[in-house]
Amino acid sequence: MNENTLTYSSAPGLRLLGRGKVRDIYDLDDALLIVATDRISCFDVVLPTPIPGKGRVLTEMSRFWFEKTRHIVPNHFCMDLKEPLKKLLELDALAGRAMIVQKAEPLPVEVIVRGYLAGSAWKEYRQQGTVCGVKLSYGLCESEKLPEPIFTPATKAPQGEHDENISFEQMARIVGAELAESIRQASQRLYTEAAACAAQRGIIIADTKFEFGLVGGILTLIDEVLTPDSSRFWPMESYRIGTSPPSFDKQYVRDYLEGLGWNKQPPAPELPEEVIRKTSQKYVEALRLLCGDETQDDWARTIPGAEAARW
Repeated sequence: MNENTLTYSSAPGLRLLGRGKVRDIYDLDDALLIVATDRISCFDVVLPTPIPGKGRVLTEMSRFWFEKTRHIVPNHFCMDLKEPLKKLLELDALAGRAMIVQKAEPLPVEVIVRGYLAGSAWKEYRQQGTVCGVKLSYGLCESEKLPEPIFTPATKAPQGEHDENISFEQMARIVGAELAESIRQASQRLYTEAAACAAQRGIIIADTKFEFGLVGGILTLIDEVLTPDSSRFWPMESYRIGTSPPSFDKQYVRDYLEGLGWNKQPPAPELPEEVIRKTSQKYVEALRLLCGDETQDDWARTIPGAEAARW
């Protein structure tokens, strides 16, 4: 496996709070250390094959967007894993893929803002003329830009289970009407401003997921933000209405798995080398296009497929 690959992290001396589908979380007493590994999940199942460099892409891109969106809503990002802490805790292997964040009380919902008709939204629209229960006008095509971005909340299911789409009214009953409205406004503004920024760099953000928590009672953006794991990124140059554009996210892996006839239940099949290489390339290309010179180092040039990412 490539030297840039980390499937499961290790942080001697720190208490492991849990491992998610992709991230490992450690307790720093007054903060958390979040490590983005190279695990990849599809259809809510963690695959046995990691994607080299993926965790570093997620960390670098989240850091980029956390800094760019602080004026919209507070977020939990405090700092990257700095040299003194790396040396103190002997965590050099986590450099570039770990960040220190504030502790937050996660809200039991997540939200997706959809600007284009794609994926599961397109499937539902073809069958019912709706997206997560929101009625849309007749005659829209696959991948078409929606008249206005749609805010679609969902419950957060335990690992291995599927999230359930809910209405805004159901969300308001779960978190309270005032907080629900704050989440909706923040999410729509985050999407609109990020989509405009990405468009200037040749990328369409078709849809993206946000997660929020409370820090001292204040609504706070948490987890990751606007990465290839949480978003659908399309290259603007190949976008065509009525088609499913190539993407800079894990849709490539989903399409491969769909072609196997896998039942989407554990255990998941191994990925072949070609799929691993192309997926790494797509993640690196997304980072290069979106962040460019604002990335902190040139590590990404060393992972498989980077030479094809036109850095």
